[in-house]
Amino acid sequence: MQIRFKELALKGLPVHMTQDMNLTAPFEGRHDILGYSPVHVDLHAVHEGGAAKVNGTLTLDLELSCSRCLSHTNQTIELPFKEVFMQKPEDDAEIDEDIHLVIGDKIDLEPYVVENVVVGLPYIPLCDEACKGLCPVCGENRNLLDCGCKQEKVDPRLAGLADFFNKE
Repeated sequence: MQIRFKELALKGLPVHMTQDMNLTAPFEGRHDILGYSPVHVDLHAVHEGGAAKVNGTLTLDLELSCSRCLSHTNQTIELPFKEVFMQKPEDDAEIDEDIHLVIGDKIDLEPYVVENVVVGLPYIPLCDEACKGLCPVCGENRNLLDCGCKQEKVDPRLAGLADFFNKE
């Protein structure tokens, strides 16, 4: 997926781009992602003030493993995309750090799409915000069944006091 900087500047009109990209790099090494769809890229590019501004959305379907209960869940993730590109200015003017400098006429958007997908993936995937997870004693999924296991949490600093009252 590429944009030609000069062509965008000469037309003066926004350019609309849609494409499905089969990416694998963002999902490598992620054991919590069981499956993924191609990334649907829907972008608009416009030339403003000597810069090419590209914005839109990235949409993908994921099959995830919940980090609390390990059940499989499907999620559709919609990520905003906003990047600004500029050809190197003639003078030594200071450039904002959010602006990407372009060498040549072509702007390759694929690395920026990959970067936005990597940053936008859920860090700790959950099947539900109220997921109860697995029982640490018996391993039962507490969303499906209340196992009734007793879980006493005693602060190790106060464990000696618990034994003191049991002796009497």
